[in-house]
Amino acid sequence: MTDYGADLLWVLILASLGLSALAVFFSISRQRRNHPPAVTHPAGEDVAAEAARKVIREFEKNGQSADAALVTWSPETLRKILADDLPDAQVIVVSNREPYIHNVRDDGVELVVPASGLVSALEPITRACAGTWIAYGGGTADRLTVDKDDRVQVPPGNPSYTLRRVWLTEEEHQGYYLGFANEGLWPLCHIAFTRPIFRASDWEAYEAVNRKFADTVVAEARNERPIVLVQDYHFALLPRMIRERLPEAIVITFWHIPWPNSEVYSICPWRERILEGLLGSSIIGFHTQFHANNFTESVDRFLESRIERADAAISYGGQTTLVHAYPISIEWPAALLAKLPDVDDCRARLRNRFGLKADVKLGVGVERLDYTKGILDRFQALDELFKRYPEWIGKLVFLQIAAPSRGTLPAYKQLHDECHRYAEELNERYGRDGYKPVIMVAEHHTQEQVYEIYRAADICMVTSLHDGMNLVAKEFVAARDDEQGVLMLSTFAGASRELLEALIVNPYDAAMMSETLLQALTMTPDEQRERMRPMRQMVRDNNVYRWAGSMLLDAARLRKRGDVDRATGTGDRQPPSVDNVVSMFERKRLAMS
Repeated sequence: MTDYGADLLWVLILASLGLSALAVFFSISRQRRNHPPAVTHPAGEDVAAEAARKVIREFEKNGQSADAALVTWSPETLRKILADDLPDAQVIVVSNREPYIHNVRDDGVELVVPASGLVSALEPITRACAGTWIAYGGGTADRLTVDKDDRVQVPPGNPSYTLRRVWLTEEEHQGYYLGFANEGLWPLCHIAFTRPIFRASDWEAYEAVNRKFADTVVAEARNERPIVLVQDYHFALLPRMIRERLPEAIVITFWHIPWPNSEVYSICPWRERILEGLLGSSIIGFHTQFHANNFTESVDRFLESRIERADAAISYGGQTTLVHAYPISIEWPAALLAKLPDVDDCRARLRNRFGLKADVKLGVGVERLDYTKGILDRFQALDELFKRYPEWIGKLVFLQIAAPSRGTLPAYKQLHDECHRYAEELNERYGRDGYKPVIMVAEHHTQEQVYEIYRAADICMVTSLHDGMNLVAKEFVAARDDEQGVLMLSTFAGASRELLEALIVNPYDAAMMSETLLQALTMTPDEQRERMRPMRQMVRDNNVYRWAGSMLLDAARLRKRGDVDRATGTGDRQPPSVDNVVSMFERKRLAMS
């Protein structure tokens, strides 16, 4: 090669290297413009920021839009939605449990308001809508307090809606409620490692009772176009039965418990019948998107259907059903707070009731005595705490309110015995000089009594092994207008997707729970306030009126679309577009207009 050729080769090589270096420089500059370098923060803050962004995305997946705080959801909001978007619509609520129970007592008839999450959520809605609530009448004086049509006006003293009671025989109640619903569907839907029990006789009773409730809905409907809110796993067949009789009704079914994955669901012998029954609904709601997805996967596996995943819609048998997440909540502000004394007085009254010293920390758990609630697991955490940190013996008392539930079922009898036995063991092991670390109260409490307990507590433990939402967590937050108290919340409860400032725990890990319990016991008042304040804001902005309003607005859109389809003769041949569902921004506009 000549000298000239060699020089030219080196020039080309150097030019190529220069261009490569220049390209790298511009690439780095572009990345820096698009992704500015992180500002130096305390250790872990960048990781926390990224985790927060992921949490926010999960938060919004479950229907919690950032604009929710711009709307004040209230009874007036619901009434406006009904007047403007669903004029002359009759709202009918159907549930197994009734909001008011009448029982015979020695001195007459006693009125009981059950401390139920479902009741506390739906009762203010039915009041606001002046609707009709259809429920099983199980009180010993229920028949004595209804009129000739089995109706009673409630609430007592200030009637605003009608309670229609349905009567069941002992055999029907045994098979439908205790049998299929609670020995079959309940353990099937909860990951609590209790085997479901399915009997053909229970299924027959379940089907018959669902038919009886369908007859009652038709009898109570003032026209052919009511809006029927069907509640929970007791009535999986009811939507289809209503649809057969009232094809123009809007049926909204809300499934309050988890929905299992399709492999677990396949255990049920009547899996197709249950899915077909639920798909009689116009809308099916779940607490979280995860459970809604599980339902859709079950339909996809077991029924010939068309699934429009982008629109969250399922077409089956010539009808389209929307499947959405609507996280349930509670009334805000809680009307009960106006009846209660301040926090200090509640603390004094509760401590006096149970003989507790003023300097003892009080932890509480409030729920039905149910194997899904993790009561034994929190006892194990308490045991672990005392083993690791014996200095807390004598300084912490845990009050467990466990309302008796389904006591005739073997699994519940066993749980009752195990809980009482474990509590006695803890008291024998760590009790001294009148001190008992565990107070177990297996009694029903009114909502007012429950809120007094919330206000008196230093710590509330919600350690569900599996839960759709769990409104105890939200009630505790709502009760603490002093912005104090610590919420320990299971990661397996739907509420953990919303109450992000709670101390999130794995109830299966006793050691981890004990360390978190220590964190709760030693948390400063300032940190309690910093955690409680945003949780209270979340419950305020995403209250039960928003939950109901979201479903009613979606129902209004479906009704309008149905009217257009009937007018044009298009029927339900096409799946709904995404516009069939009211976006959160549209909900805001409608609520504020």
